[in-house]
Amino acid sequence: MSDLKSYLKEQIALVDAALDDYLPEAALAPSLVHEAMRYSVFAGGKRLRPILTLAAAEACGGRLEAAMPGACAVEVMHTYSLVHDDLPCMDDDDLRRGRPTSHKVYGEGMAVLIGDALLTEAFAMIASISENDTFTVKDYLKQFAKTGGSCELIGGQVLDLEGEGKTLSHQELIKIHEAKTAALLVCSLRLGGMSAAASDDQLQALTDFGYHLGLAFQVIDDILDVTQSTEVLGKTAGKDEATDKATYPSILGLEESKQEAARLTQQALEALKPLGKKAHRLEQIAHYLLKREM
Repeated sequence: MSDLKSYLKEQIALVDAALDDYLPEAALAPSLVHEAMRYSVFAGGKRLRPILTLAAAEACGGRLEAAMPGACAVEVMHTYSLVHDDLPCMDDDDLRRGRPTSHKVYGEGMAVLIGDALLTEAFAMIASISENDTFTVKDYLKQFAKTGGSCELIGGQVLDLEGEGKTLSHQELIKIHEAKTAALLVCSLRLGGMSAAASDDQLQALTDFGYHLGLAFQVIDDILDVTQSTEVLGKTAGKDEATDKATYPSILGLEESKQEAARLTQQALEALKPLGKKAHRLEQIAHYLLKREM
């Protein structure tokens, strides 16, 4: 696992350097919004989604340089979604990645604009991707827009808001997180595969892996919310219960939720088999996420 930790550290450094190049300089007028965008993007975090993009490209025989614009785009889309999710009108949180959330530092109006600006910049990053013999910029844009749209990322947040205070079934909870969590992981992996001119079979393997990994990630996140402290999480612990939000532990119970996370992770690993040994980094990441302290 020390090998993986070194790999993750190296990939984070590469992604951060690329993000620094892509994003407007903080001093560029109007400087407040650019400063705020950088505050949100460089607040820390695991960089899981861009690392999955780069690892997927590697698994399909591609180059990191070709995958990097997509990797940065998914991280910036993810950051925009966090900025908006933390707003008082949404999940209403004051802490993210161990720091005050964007609206606590810059105000609610600016936080809305930060999110809007980040999403726009993410599309510019996608548009800068180099085409190959299989995929055009149009293909990347369609994939990215679908993920961020009303049936996936935004749709998941809608279902999440509608579900607050209600007793949801396991299947209804899955529907929320298929859209809110798994969709962006699937997109991250597919963009990496596309940058490597992946075959249909390779893309399907990445899609299946991302779907099951995304659901497992959410189950583990829900478990950590009730078992870890605010200091460990870097965000407000117990927030889901306090807002009467449906979670895997509240529906399945803690022990069954742990079993569900393990089952979903195993399904994710099974999905990688067609990719062979080149997918070993993706396998390592799946094991690593499951073994986060639960």
